[in-house]
Amino acid sequence: MRECVHCDVQFNPNSSAKKRVGGKINECPDCVEELGTETAVKYLGLQAGDGKTAGISIVAFESDDDRQAYSKAWKAVTGFHKGKSCHLSGSQTTIGSRPMRHVAYNAGNSNHKGKA
Repeated sequence: MRECVHCDVQFNPNSSAKKRVGGKINECPDCVEELGTETAVKYLGLQAGDGKTAGISIVAFESDDDRQAYSKAWKAVTGFHKGKSCHLSGSQTTIGSRPMRHVAYNAGNSNHKGKA
């Protein structure tokens, strides 16, 4: 158990509420939400499905809502867990216009069975 530096209330730093809201180790979940002290970057890892080694891209977002919206759109557009059914729609989900930045990218190897 720890004591919050803002409200002097005892809290469990390993509780599900604390893990959900984040914040510093000495801040209770309620104070983190009320004061908005969570500053962790919301990352999202995206994987391509081509070649022997798929490419991976790590993207950072300003808010969790932007991260969730981009993830949902990316899964709809790329056919994540849908097979070929994603290409049967007459419309596509808009994936852009969300504030983000690329943190890392590792290109996959599209060489298949030694063919150039």
